[in-house]
Amino acid sequence: MNQPSIYVDADACPVKEEAIKVAERHGLVVTFVSNGGLRPSRDPMIRNVVVSKGADAADDWIVETAHPNDIVVTADIPLAARSVTLGAHVLGPTGRPFTPETIGMAVAMRDLKQHLRETGESKGYNASFAPADRSRFLAELDRLCRRALNAAPSTDDGHGG
Repeated sequence: MNQPSIYVDADACPVKEEAIKVAERHGLVVTFVSNGGLRPSRDPMIRNVVVSKGADAADDWIVETAHPNDIVVTADIPLAARSVTLGAHVLGPTGRPFTPETIGMAVAMRDLKQHLRETGESKGYNASFAPADRSRFLAELDRLCRRALNAAPSTDDGHGG
């Protein structure tokens, strides 16, 4: 199967419906990976995978299953870094793409913020999720789907489809 897939790190993901909407538009399978609590779907293009409650179980499943040119949606920086290394297109729920050029800085900022929280120099408040984040996510996921589909090896034999 040469068609790219979308994998969503679904625990606490605020853009599940948006991912479904964009995946449907492009005819792509979307797989939600979670520790539980996913709403079942009868749509064959939507898959739910429930993993064990281990700390990185969902991350490990995604990295072991995704292929180069697949799309991974996550706010988890270590998972984003592993997915970028894999050759996947990686997008945060705010519409921020993680690329080979940007992932190093994202990891460094995460580590710095974690250090500041641990030393008490930062309270660690996360910015709230805004409507602009949702629309940026929709536009960026649409762009990544097009890019992944264009990069996918063609199965066209020249006789039309």
